[in-house]
Amino acid sequence: MKDFKALVKLAQKRGPKRISVAIAHDEDVLLAIKEAHDLGIIEGILVGDEQMIRELSRRIGLSLKRFTIINEHDLIRGSEIAVDEIVKGNADILMKGLVDTSILLKAMLKRSELRGDTLLSHVAVFEIPTYHKLLIMSDAAMVIAPTLEQKVAIINNSVAVARSLSIEMPKVAILSAKEKVYEKMPSTVDAGKLVEMGERGEIQNCILGGPFALDNAISKKAAAHKGISHPVAGDADILIVPQIESGNILYKALNFLANATSAGLIVGAKVPIVLTSRADQPISKLNSIVLAALSVKGKGTKV
Repeated sequence: MKDFKALVKLAQKRGPKRISVAIAHDEDVLLAIKEAHDLGIIEGILVGDEQMIRELSRRIGLSLKRFTIINEHDLIRGSEIAVDEIVKGNADILMKGLVDTSILLKAMLKRSELRGDTLLSHVAVFEIPTYHKLLIMSDAAMVIAPTLEQKVAIINNSVAVARSLSIEMPKVAILSAKEKVYEKMPSTVDAGKLVEMGERGEIQNCILGGPFALDNAISKKAAAHKGISHPVAGDADILIVPQIESGNILYKALNFLANATSAGLIVGAKVPIVLTSRADQPISKLNSIVLAALSVKGKGTKV
């Protein structure tokens, strides 16, 4: 997969999925919904101020024929209703509208039916002009300082997303600041242990490599200069960052300095969760919906 256009075509081929939007009376959110709907990727449920939703939809040209509107002004109750629609089987994707992330996640976590058996983590996908294919990265927004066990879950969640994009055997680079295990640098120690777990078959459906500095994970030239010949070197599909600070910095550097286009999801629950920020570019909101649609495995199936 080289770009988001390829993902859009794949999502169109798989057919529309149903989305439940919590507090949907926001023009930016509805614009992304409109684009995804016009592409034949989603339909669904809009929870929020019905009058505002209808007014905004008229303004931007969003047809509501394939949407159900549930009128609710209260942020907490609106989030709970959006989650209820998922539990009832009426939608495949949960999306944040004009509401704080903490409120929506709290509403979701209260429902044991939606909590998966694994860790919730954030998975980002980037289209970068200087890289030869889409690049997945985790975790830049959810798990602050992952333990070794949590890193296993982060890898598994990321691999599941990659496989939903038809990347059957993704190459996973575990990032640090060195290419060798160094006892004084815990992230390299974890990387070494994760690679060993992959070799023992404890982490499956991917090729694990690490520790890698960023350049050796994404540049064959840099890897060759260091004498690294691992199959992941210079050709990573997935980057696993050591902790949230490095992930957040890399995420924003790619978007603001490298002219990347991105998408992001919270995964690990029974349905994908789209948590876009008001600061996100409109195209990122659309891409995140497309990514969520592709991540749906069926009603009640964990990403």
